[in-house]
Amino acid sequence: MCSLQTTRVGSAAVLPTRDGTLQESASFVQHHGSSINPDRQEGPHAHCVALDAANRYAFVTDLGLDQIKAYRFNNRTGSLVPNSQPFVSVKPGAGPRHFVFHPNQRWAYVINELDSTITAFHYDAVQGRLKEFQNTPTLPNGFSGKSFCADIHISPSGKFLYGSNRGHDSLTVFTIDQENGFLYPIQHTSTLGKFPRNFAIVPGGKLLLAANQNSDNIVSFWINEKDGTLTPTGLSVEVPSPVCIRF
Repeated sequence: MCSLQTTRVGSAAVLPTRDGTLQESASFVQHHGSSINPDRQEGPHAHCVALDAANRYAFVTDLGLDQIKAYRFNNRTGSLVPNSQPFVSVKPGAGPRHFVFHPNQRWAYVINELDSTITAFHYDAVQGRLKEFQNTPTLPNGFSGKSFCADIHISPSGKFLYGSNRGHDSLTVFTIDQENGFLYPIQHTSTLGKFPRNFAIVPGGKLLLAANQNSDNIVSFWINEKDGTLTPTGLSVEVPSPVCIRF
């Protein structure tokens, strides 16, 4: 078993595990470069790593480079080798943050922190290649305040996609066209807190938990299984500066 990790200085590492403990890194890659935002993109900033379903390819989002790096991954040795398509770029200044595959492995989506958008890609699972086909905003029309995207998840059914907005303090809900993967917005709902840095869909797909970092609370929402919309359950829990939820 291996654990893949990223760092703020723009690198990714593979740490083998043995009996539940982390071993010395089996592979380490350092990113280099910058992008157009001098305050946030002066250097590499690896933010998220995602493996495809076959564990053949690893994708690392680098907010500082406006790139999604692609590596061939060996699950036995833990090695990372740049793929034949070593990276795919997003719009300059977008700031890719978190990345997720659709359950059918035909599409992938990245949420861009700095310009509050989601970029959709066709995924070639044989070659490990991404090709952009859509870019869409996460904020409602008319919003002019400061906001930064954070997390992204897809419902177990594959029919709906969710993203979080820090500043607008909301979750945005999209339907996913099951024929072509295109996203269509259907809802923006308050997270009933401030700065929703992370959220998670409860196994089974009936509940969503939103972690509001700056209001110290985790709020639960019912997920409508027919149309994907969210409704507060009325329940929440106080947690100091919650930043990540995992099941």
